[in-house]
Amino acid sequence: MKTARLEAFSDGVLAIIITIMVLELKVPHGGELGALRPMVPLFLSYLLSFVYVGIYWNNHHHLLHATREISGGVMWANLGLLFCLSLVPVVTAWVGDNPRAPWPAALYGVVLLLAAVAYLILERAIIAHEGPSSIVARAVGHTLKEKLSPVAYALGIGLAFVHPWLANLVYAGVALSWIIPDRRMERGLRNR
Repeated sequence: MKTARLEAFSDGVLAIIITIMVLELKVPHGGELGALRPMVPLFLSYLLSFVYVGIYWNNHHHLLHATREISGGVMWANLGLLFCLSLVPVVTAWVGDNPRAPWPAALYGVVLLLAAVAYLILERAIIAHEGPSSIVARAVGHTLKEKLSPVAYALGIGLAFVHPWLANLVYAGVALSWIIPDRRMERGLRNR
């Protein structure tokens, strides 16, 4: 099976996720600039989540572009990733409404950790289907940020119970490390 339908479906789900998140941003009450102040925590959580969804969309695009064909296992692995990412709007709104509460910040980190694991499973499913000589197999490796991201998420989850804002800063730091697209796939495609 080719990747086109999987890509189109995934793009649609990710677009809906972003749409749901932006719908949580309500129009401020009042015409003064100060009316925006209560929205700051929700906007910051939206911004971070938007960046995360964008990172996943970008890397997912590169991953599927390097994939020649998919299997049922790859489709299920992709659904697992989309399921984890579909939880992002819920935790985004919860953190935005409760910026100083530990449980929303911790659960936000749990969702990020689950999405990272689901993406890894998707990579492994593609490699298992296409084999060790595939572009994806040659392109993915174990970079430092791939190893440190789950550790950072776990650290953020723990920090959420000490100081939720520190946890969110850890999550933002991980996002910053991933904001540059994964060039390994592009190199693999050029060398095809």
